[in-house]
Amino acid sequence: MASAATNKSLILRFYEEVWNKGNTAFAHEVFAEDYIRHDLRPTQAMPGPSGQEKVANDFRKAFPDIHYTIDLAIAEDDLVCLRWTATGTMLGDWGGQKATGKKLHYSGVNIFRFRNSKVVEIWNHRDDLGVAQQMGAPVYAGATGR
Repeated sequence: MASAATNKSLILRFYEEVWNKGNTAFAHEVFAEDYIRHDLRPTQAMPGPSGQEKVANDFRKAFPDIHYTIDLAIAEDDLVCLRWTATGTMLGDWGGQKATGKKLHYSGVNIFRFRNSKVVEIWNHRDDLGVAQQMGAPVYAGATGR
């Protein structure tokens, strides 16, 4: 079993590789085959690393200059929790919204659970209302209010 510090290091590398550099295939090094994504809105994400890779590819198509800054990273036992801030320009369609060309700035918290040195679950919480307001959308497409 990997240490909490090792898990934290892997997640920090994941954000740099996948989100900031666009190396979305790196998801296969991080996520278990039975990985599940818990999100505030329904997604088309399949389980497993291919599902996470698809989420990243789809998002990066809409926001090709996306950049995540990790504001806080905490690791304990099999959990890693991050508080992050992201910026990006919406140059493609995403979440049922047409591209706006607007620069977005939003934040969120992700909690990752590990098993055998791989992520098996993520809880993804981000400022969907703030994103919708910045895009000029009255309601974020697909929001469930959960």
